[in-house]
Amino acid sequence: MEAIILSKEQYTDLVQRLDEITNRLNAKNDPKKDTFLDNQEFLLLMKISKRTAQTWRDEGRISFSQVGNKIYYKLSDVEKLLNEHYNKSFSKK
Repeated sequence: MEAIILSKEQYTDLVQRLDEITNRLNAKNDPKKDTFLDNQEFLLLMKISKRTAQTWRDEGRISFSQVGNKIYYKLSDVEKLLNEHYNKSFSKK
């Protein structure tokens, strides 16, 4: 096995490049980061009615974007809503 010696500058540069590569890979491997659902996709995913979705928006339970008459939800916001209402199972003794 051959040993390679790097100067402090070379080592620092190498570490910075590896950090950049890691950050880029993490950003690309997170498909839900910028994924938006339209209102119909949200309704189907959550198995709720249009009125329930409207109520949740009005109550501030779910964040949304509106472009004209179209409503969009971030997938990450849907997951956040579900996580906020997550209940651990009850153990029976």
